[in-house]
Amino acid sequence: MKDKKKPRVGAWLAREKWSILVLVLAAALFAAACLWLRPEEAQPLPEGDYAEYERAVVTAVLSSSTEQDPASDNAWRGGQTLTVEVKTGQYAGRTYLVRNYAVNPLTSVPLREGDGVILVISTYSNGEVRVDVQEYDRIGALIAVAAVFFLVTILVGRRTGAKSLVALVLTVACLLRILLPMLMHGVPTLAGVFAVCVYIAVVSFTVLGGLHRKSVCAMLGTVAGTAIALAFGLLAQHLARVDGLRIDHAEALLQLRQTGTPVGLRGMLVGGLVISALGAVMDVAMSISSALEEVHAANPALGLKALFRSGMNIGRDMVGTMTNTLILAFLGGGFTLILYLYSLSPDRYLLLSSPYVAIELISGVASSIGMILAIPLTALISAALLGRRES
Repeated sequence: MKDKKKPRVGAWLAREKWSILVLVLAAALFAAACLWLRPEEAQPLPEGDYAEYERAVVTAVLSSSTEQDPASDNAWRGGQTLTVEVKTGQYAGRTYLVRNYAVNPLTSVPLREGDGVILVISTYSNGEVRVDVQEYDRIGALIAVAAVFFLVTILVGRRTGAKSLVALVLTVACLLRILLPMLMHGVPTLAGVFAVCVYIAVVSFTVLGGLHRKSVCAMLGTVAGTAIALAFGLLAQHLARVDGLRIDHAEALLQLRQTGTPVGLRGMLVGGLVISALGAVMDVAMSISSALEEVHAANPALGLKALFRSGMNIGRDMVGTMTNTLILAFLGGGFTLILYLYSLSPDRYLLLSSPYVAIELISGVASSIGMILAIPLTALISAALLGRRES
């Protein structure tokens, strides 16, 4: 059995040597970026007044005056008196009495014995400690939801599903561990976002399909489509005279910049839409590239024009649903605000000229244009590479 496995391993290494090289270089680049952007070393507990957020468990509900309010869609109102046991931090193992826990429709829910909570523990210079419930602890629920997603993906997708999860974890790690620290260090927003998106596309396609013609075509199509989305987003925001300073939470980031953090705000609008478009563009590019490889395998005699025409025919069937997906994703993200604006019955001229409408329209349209134009670009690249292979 060992003699049979060795040639297989050797053949696999020979076939995937370029894929392995790309992944090794990508890992080295990721490690170098993490070292450059490493967080500051943990500081000792400060002297004087300070606050910490720690996990805890409700050990008893001593009193509760909560009730459902029909006027608030049966949300809970009232207060509770609880005892909680701290599970993390310097006060782990201690039990505290928490009084007058305010329950209201917008910020909290009534708690039961055994529920996890997040505490804000304020320590004062005179030795006094104050404990308040900040939020219900949702960490366990989120882990369970993610576990179900991973399980379903692996059961249905098998090896490909497992590879897709690896690519997903890599994508999240790049955004959280590389892109965000880069922006906080003052790297130009659009340059940083585009570079990280290219990195994600290259590594994800290499993980999913190896460094072969199909994956290379999808990579090039993704980069081209993402670049088009970025360029059109810049043009649209210039024409509409909106930028990252008009998006949600921009005020908090502006205050952060004014205190010395060199984060670039004006590119946040286009940077966000590029990240949102990346998944759809990657999906379209891989679908077109994979389909054309199958078409070429079935009929190697097809030339560049015929392959390109086949790619366009396949891509046209994808345009309608993918465009709806992007537009609905952007509108769904702001559905609550849309309903609120509708309830105000605003003047149509004022509504259409509002920054909110402009931002949502620019985000949805720019992402859709990048995705749509990725179809002919990927089809052309695939047809050219596949044609050269047989020439």
